[in-house]
Amino acid sequence: MIKRPLRILQVSTADIGGGAEKIAWNLFHRYRNRGHCSWLAVGSKRGDDTDVFSLPRCPRNGLWSQTCLNLERRLQPFEGKGRAVARTRRLMQILADPRHELEHRFGVENFDYPGTHRLLELSPDTPDVIHCHNLHGGYFDLRAIPRLSQRAPLILTLHDAWLLSGHCAHSFGCERWKVGCGECPDLSIYPAISRDATAYNWRRKKRILSKSRVYVSTPSKWLMQKVERSLVCRGMVESRVVPNGVDLSVFFPAVRSSARAALELPQDAAIVLFTANRGQTNLWKDYETFRAAAARVGAKMRRHALFICLGGAAGAERLDGAELRFVAYQADAKTVAQFYQAADLYVHPARVDTFPCAVLEALACGTPVVATAVGGIPEQIKGWQGLSAHCAGSNCFGPNRTTGALVPLGDAEAMAQSVERILIDDPLRWQMSKNAAKDARERFDIERQADRYMEWYEEILDRPVQNARRAAVAR
Repeated sequence: MIKRPLRILQVSTADIGGGAEKIAWNLFHRYRNRGHCSWLAVGSKRGDDTDVFSLPRCPRNGLWSQTCLNLERRLQPFEGKGRAVARTRRLMQILADPRHELEHRFGVENFDYPGTHRLLELSPDTPDVIHCHNLHGGYFDLRAIPRLSQRAPLILTLHDAWLLSGHCAHSFGCERWKVGCGECPDLSIYPAISRDATAYNWRRKKRILSKSRVYVSTPSKWLMQKVERSLVCRGMVESRVVPNGVDLSVFFPAVRSSARAALELPQDAAIVLFTANRGQTNLWKDYETFRAAAARVGAKMRRHALFICLGGAAGAERLDGAELRFVAYQADAKTVAQFYQAADLYVHPARVDTFPCAVLEALACGTPVVATAVGGIPEQIKGWQGLSAHCAGSNCFGPNRTTGALVPLGDAEAMAQSVERILIDDPLRWQMSKNAAKDARERFDIERQADRYMEWYEEILDRPVQNARRAAVAR
């Protein structure tokens, strides 16, 4: 086995952000804390860590392109002076790279990020391993993958299904990604495209991966089952399911009254938490079901029921006895943890989700979870058999093991019943709380996730064939 410190370069959309970005950031820190050379290359650098590098967004080098971009920059100080300035700036951007504009108008996914081909120049030394996370988000050229996978083992961690499809991060009920896309039922799903070029986009991804040798991981079995039926198999050497983890030094059980006092929340209320970036408009979450369930619970609860939407932006409202309150997005993880610690229950209504960190954070704080049984969520929550009609398959457990409840997609009544039952049954809720914290320690520690990836890196690098390939490329 390899005993020396490894050189690990990860690639992510940003250093500070949502679930996928958070996973890459946490792994980056764990590797460095263990004495490895750990670097993170990102499309958008928002922090000041010196081991985080921005992927250069290289402009076109031609004289025409440079002239157009220089003119566009000269107009920047006059932004806001009128529509004519804004339109002229936009025209200069189009003229600098008309091919990009044409592809955008015809629905072709943009891979034109030349800085990607300089990825291995960013770190002080050549990495032993390249570990890529989300590659959509307007910063990475997929066409670099074949060459990069020849230079070092390349692990692709899929946090959603974008790489499987002609444009969307999740396809909901559509399964055209299995056969080549085309005739897309919804071009507006993130990342949205203007016209249906999904068949072309799908074929292009297939060609790229066919020329590559990649190691693929997913946080859930649900997503891996999709990967095994997709175009990604064309270049996949090996695959593993590695569940996400959270930082248990930040997310842990605490005295509920203290957390409520710190957040100025009422001590005597039944508090239910829901988190989602962009709150009501988040495509992947099911805010309407959450709101309808809150109204049903409010109509039946005898005590004050406070539903908090963390990450939303709206005024407070009353719903048949329940109070619905919105709290702006919180960047500080310790503040987010306080909201979980202050809540009696966390609710995660989703239309689709791979392996949401929010569910793991709630469990780690000892907060039971009621969630929609979609995507990889049933792999996170041990459903309560007391509501067996709402369990997903065999995922039903007794009081000594359950960590929450699973409900059908879009079923506000089932969600309300589960929420109400857990809120009014104090002994059950306290037992769920203990079970949740214990289960998170055993299954969802970020250190455990880092261990599994490190073991995999070392296994790959120990293989004679891999060593021979690396030596040949180095020569």
